Amino acid sequence: MPDTLVNALVGPTGDGKRLDSFLSGVEGCPSRSACAKLIESGAVTINGTPATSKSEKVLLGDRVQARVRLAEAVSGPLAPNTGIPLDVRFEDDYLIVLSKQAGLVCHPSPGHTNDTLANALVAHCGYEHLGLLQGDDRPGIVHRLDMDTSGLMLAAKDDATQRALQDLIRLRVLDRRYITLVQGYVAPDTGTIETGIARSSRDRLKMTVSADPMAREAITTFTTLERFEAGPRDEGYSLLECHLYTGRTHQIRVHMRHVGHPLVGDQLYGRGTDKQNLGLKRQFLHSWHVRFDHPVTGQTIELADGLPADLLGILKSLESASMGRTQAGERICPQLGAE
Repeated sequence: MPDTLVNALVGPTGDGKRLDSFLSGVEGCPSRSACAKLIESGAVTINGTPATSKSEKVLLGDRVQARVRLAEAVSGPLAPNTGIPLDVRFEDDYLIVLSKQAGLVCHPSPGHTNDTLANALVAHCGYEHLGLLQGDDRPGIVHRLDMDTSGLMLAAKDDATQRALQDLIRLRVLDRRYITLVQGYVAPDTGTIETGIARSSRDRLKMTVSADPMAREAITTFTTLERFEAGPRDEGYSLLECHLYTGRTHQIRVHMRHVGHPLVGDQLYGRGTDKQNLGLKRQFLHSWHVRFDHPVTGQTIELADGLPADLLGILKSLESASMGRTQAGERICPQLGAE
């Protein structure tokens, strides 16, 4: 496509700004990262002189010109869906951290074609601004949350960032923590569950703990936050924070079922009556905290996301049965909105 010349005069609001930051705010210019590349390629001048550094400061009255190649729209198989709200908690030119609502599927699957998080990301960013390493039917997706799991997850705006974030997960340096309410009294304050996980041979919808050499390693640690005494028709409940060191399908759900403490409300791995599950129709599982070093800027990104109303309501219903919070619970529960 032909280049277009974008001209800008530095006004009072731009005085002293970095060149890449100033340009990204000029109509007709691309994102800050793309502007940096323009500068590096020699496509930007200040007062007729080629700019040499993206961090160069512009001054009041400077005339900046950029030769911009208009990007061709990239299309893909997914239709953009502007009707799906995105609760964005952090966004820059490279990545997004958002809070996914329960009930939203991450990418197309049988029965879900135009109503997924991927469709919403295409509407928000466009295919040309999403990483496609996982395929053009999973644009931007770095890792996934089950449909009925809520909370924080990451999306990438280009292939390099997508690869870097997946490497952080693989190297176990992207800190992901979940809150879950499980059935039964969990005695230890902390613990580690380390097994293999493979697809069940009896039910292809399920994963299972397996000693098969082909099973994938799965490591979950947990910290007990609060315990609730047993009632006449239940074995009590325990509120846990789980830390994922690996990201296997249904990992927390499978591991907690394996140790005899299935998640409250889990329709696939759970047990007990509707009353024992406190009337919850989805697993009590929420991705509440992420921490990682930004793969491009180096900035430490740390975000927390309190529990949604349905899960807070479950904890509220158990208040009278509380046996007290642990030291970790006293620190974490107020951050969840559970006073």
